[in-house]
Amino acid sequence: MSDDKNASEGDQTGDGPERTPAGSNAGNDGPLGIDETDGANGTDEINESDGTEVGPRRPPDGPTGRSPSSAPAGEHDAQPKPSGRTRPSDDDSDVDDDPSTYEGLRNGERDIDAVSTDNAGGDLAERVENGSLASLDSVDGVGSVDDIDDEDIDPKPDAAGIDPSGVNPSDVDPSTVGVSDIDVSDVDLDGDADPADPSANGSRGLFDDLLSGEPIFENKEVLRPSYTPRTLPHREDQINNTATVLVAALRGETPSNILIYGKTGTGKTASAKYVSQELESTSRKYDVPCTVEYINCEVTDTQYRVLARLANVFIEQNVAYIDARIDSLETLAEEVRGGTGNLVETEFDSPSAIDARIEKLDDDRDSFEPAPMTGWPTDRVYSTFFEAVDYRERVVVIMLDEIDKLVEKSGDDTLYNLSRMNSGLDNSRVSIMGISNDLKFTDFLDPRVKSSLGEEEIVFPPYDANQLRDILAHRSEIAFVDRVLTDEVIPLCAAFAAQEHGDARRALDLLRTAGELAERSGADRVGEAHVRRAQEKIELDRVVEVVRTLPTQSKLVLFAIISLEDSGVHNITTGEVYNIYRRLCDEVDADVLTQRRVTDLISELDMLGIVNAVVVSKGRYGRTKEISLSVPTDKTEHVLLNDSRLSDLREVQPLVQSRFEETE
Repeated sequence: MSDDKNASEGDQTGDGPERTPAGSNAGNDGPLGIDETDGANGTDEINESDGTEVGPRRPPDGPTGRSPSSAPAGEHDAQPKPSGRTRPSDDDSDVDDDPSTYEGLRNGERDIDAVSTDNAGGDLAERVENGSLASLDSVDGVGSVDDIDDEDIDPKPDAAGIDPSGVNPSDVDPSTVGVSDIDVSDVDLDGDADPADPSANGSRGLFDDLLSGEPIFENKEVLRPSYTPRTLPHREDQINNTATVLVAALRGETPSNILIYGKTGTGKTASAKYVSQELESTSRKYDVPCTVEYINCEVTDTQYRVLARLANVFIEQNVAYIDARIDSLETLAEEVRGGTGNLVETEFDSPSAIDARIEKLDDDRDSFEPAPMTGWPTDRVYSTFFEAVDYRERVVVIMLDEIDKLVEKSGDDTLYNLSRMNSGLDNSRVSIMGISNDLKFTDFLDPRVKSSLGEEEIVFPPYDANQLRDILAHRSEIAFVDRVLTDEVIPLCAAFAAQEHGDARRALDLLRTAGELAERSGADRVGEAHVRRAQEKIELDRVVEVVRTLPTQSKLVLFAIISLEDSGVHNITTGEVYNIYRRLCDEVDADVLTQRRVTDLISELDMLGIVNAVVVSKGRYGRTKEISLSVPTDKTEHVLLNDSRLSDLREVQPLVQSRFEETE
C-alpha cells in the first residue's frame, strides 16, 4: 500500500500510530491471524519497522495457496485497493469480542459496505470467523474490507461483484454488493409475484388483450351445422314420420328404406341424426340390438370406400362383442369349477362346453380381416362386409348423406347391392336411409333400385322467416351469454336467410359470424351493424372461395366480363366477352378456346351465381346471352389477380373497342 492514505476514507498513513480494533491484542495473534487472547477477529498485521500495513494473516493452505505474510515487503503496496464504496464509521471502537457482532452480520442487522469475495464461498460471517475472509477494519453497522490480497479476488466477478458459487443471494443485503443504481424497493425479494398475472412480468402477451374483454359466447358449437339439438322446431312432423318407419327395428323387424329430400339447410341431416340417436338409446333401454351407421357420401363417394368402411365398422363391433363374451364365459367357468357357480340357467352342461365355446370365439376373432381402403377386388370387400354384418343378430340402419353424390360418382351399383342384401342375410337386417338435396336424382336410378330404395319418401320444405326466427331464438339461448343480443339481431338474421331459400344453416352461420365480429371488436353486445357486416363477410367468403378455385380458362372469361363492366359496358354479349378473352389469352400465353366452349364456361359461371346470363333474341341476328356480374367487381378482380398466371394482367387494359371486332 502507499504510505499516504486518504483520511476521509478511514485509512491509515505510514507515519501514524499503530491502530488495532478495540479489544484486540496484536502481540498475541495466533497462527491464523486471530487474537487468541480475547477472541477478536480481523486484526491487521503492522510492520513494526516502517509502520506500513502488511495485511491480515491467513493460513498457509488458504485460497491463495500461500501465506500473504510470506510475500516480500512492499508487494501489496504495488497493488491497488479493491474499489468499493466506503462510509465513515461513527466510532471505530464499537467492535469488541461481543459475539453479537457476527450474529448481526448473519441476521442482516449489521452490513458490510464493500465486499469482494474469493472463490472459497460460504456464509459471510462464517468466513470472517474462520479466517478465510480479510479482517474487518471497522464495523459499526457500516464496514469495509481492508487489505484483501489481490490473488483472493475473482478476476471475472459477476455483475454484482459476488461469486455466485460462494454466496447465497438470500443471505446478502443488496446494499453490500456495490451496485448503486438499483432500487432495492423495486426487487421482489419474497418471490410472491403472480406468474399468471401478465402485468407482473411488465408486458402483456399476444392473447392477453383478446382475453381481457367480457365473453359473448356461452357455447359457440351450438351454432355449427355439426351440432344436433335435442329439439328441432318446425320439424316435428318429419321427425315423427321418420320414427314411425324406423320403430320396426325395435321389434326385430326390417324397417322400410327411406329417402329424405330437401334443399340445403332445411334440417334433413339434423332430423335424421336426432331420430337415429333416439333409436339407439331406446334399443339399449329394451336390450334390442340395433345400430345406425352414418356415411357422408360427399367424402366417401365410391362403392369400394363405402363397403370397406362399413365392413371395418362391423368388424370392430364384432371383435368388441367377442372380447366381452369371452370375459363373461371365463368368469362363469371359474365360478363353476370353484363351486360358487352353476350351469342351471345357461346353455352349457359342463365347464368343458364353456371352454369349447371360448375356443370357437377365439377362432372367430382371428378370422376377421379388416378391409384396406384400396387394393382388394370389390366383390371381396362386399363379402367381408356381408359376413361381418351377419355375424350376430341385429338391425342395421345405414344412413347415406348426400346420396346423390355417390350415384353421380359410381352409379347405382352400391344402392342395388345394399337394397338387395337382406335376401341373403340370416341373422341381421339392413335398412337404408338416403338424404339428398336433389329432388330428381332418382330419375337416373335403375327402376329396380328406385322401387326398392324409395319405399318411403319424406320431404323437408324450406323454412320461412318466422320459423327461422324461432330456430335462432332457441339456439341463441344456449349459444350466447344472457342479454348480449339486441332485439333486432335475430329477426335480421332470419330475414337474410329467408332470402336464401329458407336456409337455416345460413341463418346460424350469420348469427355466429355476427357474434364473432362483435367479440373481435370488443363490443359488449351484438347489434344490427354486426349482422350486416357478417352478411357481407359470408357473401364475400363464398365468392372468394368459388372464384379462387375456378380453372384458369374460367378465370380469364370472368376477367373479360369484369374488364367490360369496369369500362361502362352494359348488356354484355357473348361475342364481346370472347373478343376480350382472346386478348387476355395472348397476354398470359394461354390457349384460346372456341367461342362455343367460352359460352359453356359462361353458363357454368351463371350456375355458380357469379354472373347472370340471360338468353335474349336478336331477331334475324339469332339469339345471344346478355351477361352481368352478380358479385362485387373489385373483390372478384383482386382474387383473380392473386392467381400467379393472371398476375401479369394488372398492367393490361384490354381495348374496349375490341368488342366491336368481328368474331373469327
